[in-house]
Amino acid sequence: MKSNSSIHLFLVFFIIFISLSCKNDKLKNNIQPTSNAEEIISEPTIDTVDIAIINGKIVDGTGKKVYSANLYINADSIVYIGNLTNPDIKIKKTIDANGNYVSPGFIDLHAHGNPLSTPDFENFLAMGVTTIVLGQDGSSANVKDLKAYLDKVNQQNLGVNIIEFVGHGTLRNLTGIGVKSKITKEELESLKIALKDQLNYTFGLSTGLEYTPGLYAEENELLALAEVVGEQNKMIMSHMRNEDDDALIESIKELSRQGTKARVHISHLKSVYGKGKVRANQILDTIKKIRKSGIQLTADMYPYMASYTGIGIVFPDWSKTQQQFKIAKSTRRKELEDFIRNKVNLRNGPEATLLGSAPYKGMTLAEAAASKNKPFEQFLIEDLGPQGSSGAYFVMNKELQETFVKDSIIGICSDGSKTGHHPRGHGTFAKIIETYVVKDSILNLEEAVRKMTSYAAEILQLKKRGSLTIGNKADILIFNPKNIKSPANYVNPHQLASGFEKVFVNGKLVRENEQLAKELNGIVLLPE
Repeated sequence: MKSNSSIHLFLVFFIIFISLSCKNDKLKNNIQPTSNAEEIISEPTIDTVDIAIINGKIVDGTGKKVYSANLYINADSIVYIGNLTNPDIKIKKTIDANGNYVSPGFIDLHAHGNPLSTPDFENFLAMGVTTIVLGQDGSSANVKDLKAYLDKVNQQNLGVNIIEFVGHGTLRNLTGIGVKSKITKEELESLKIALKDQLNYTFGLSTGLEYTPGLYAEENELLALAEVVGEQNKMIMSHMRNEDDDALIESIKELSRQGTKARVHISHLKSVYGKGKVRANQILDTIKKIRKSGIQLTADMYPYMASYTGIGIVFPDWSKTQQQFKIAKSTRRKELEDFIRNKVNLRNGPEATLLGSAPYKGMTLAEAAASKNKPFEQFLIEDLGPQGSSGAYFVMNKELQETFVKDSIIGICSDGSKTGHHPRGHGTFAKIIETYVVKDSILNLEEAVRKMTSYAAEILQLKKRGSLTIGNKADILIFNPKNIKSPANYVNPHQLASGFEKVFVNGKLVRENEQLAKELNGIVLLPE
């Protein structure tokens, strides 16, 4: 009996040993570790490769450590990352990265522009952006047939991929609601029907609750629309109700209540006149507490200390439209002056507003008012009005904003366009690398790229983009971080970024050595 038990035990161990050996052999045959311990899938069975990018340092977008490998493209997709050794394989074009970094193209979570008038969007390509998200701040294409509009956009010579959101303010205008605050059940139903239709072609709803007409929406309206968004598993991107420091937390909480119905996202997170690391962490802790409660809340920001928008931002809600302004001037003049004076002073004073529209372009509000020999509040009322200009507002604190950018839950956006008068439209993504990675070492390269690629794709639930992965679309950059420059400034905001040597969109090289290809390769991306 003892002998039989020993034999039985021996056989059990032998079978386990053979099983483990076979499993290990199988792993060895299918996964080849590189010298830096990265795992590369075994060579695919392919006869030809369209483009081989060799001798590159792969920063794959996931946050993983950089590793050395070749990357191979067929048509619009990545087919292999590693080193193809088949001597008979035909490679149509080889690009030597010469030890530079190879990363996914950046995804701009909040951008602006008209793809029918500026389809090349070279400002984005120059700073490494290959996909932009339009239809922001509650304002999208003012058309009822959004599918026909997007089809027309897709026929343009697009430099970048375009993701569209439907604007809440646009829907209000299209349905005839406009600036009404108390809307009827029938009007709400018309909003819901219009939203449901346009969500078929978009990634979600955008709101601009600090702008006309979105600021007139009451919470029951926003919650009802959020339910429609959630039913289609889309998201709400919001320029929140108020970005002033004393109102910011409540604005975040208002958005989080919509988050009980759908995924929600804070556009261009900032704290106007808020200061310091402690305050930044209070705001971040609020967001993280909401996330821990089960609400899918995310945020993005841009790396500048000035915002940019219409001068109406410093006027009270009851004087935003031309009709309201006319009434306010004649019946509430002193109240209007007091409000504007207090608002501007709270936002660091008239010296902190740089006007961006003729005839006062390049002048601070203080300088423009002095040129008319008027107090700035009277100048704003008598010479500009709420629609009379746009401007840059130096209202953010460096320590607070840098605390935001270091946090892993904060993504990156430009909030810029090709024609806008703020340097963020031409510099944002280059500035992240030039300033925060290379100069100040606030972020390492892997984390900076993650924020601008896979994390953005995760927020959007965007498939097959955002990381260098076999099967993903070949939106790719080749660059040396030390060469990245973002020369755009507030006086000359339209200077293109430099240093991204090669930019691929959907497998095609569309920008090389600061030169734009004639035939571009961007497309409109539709929800899957």
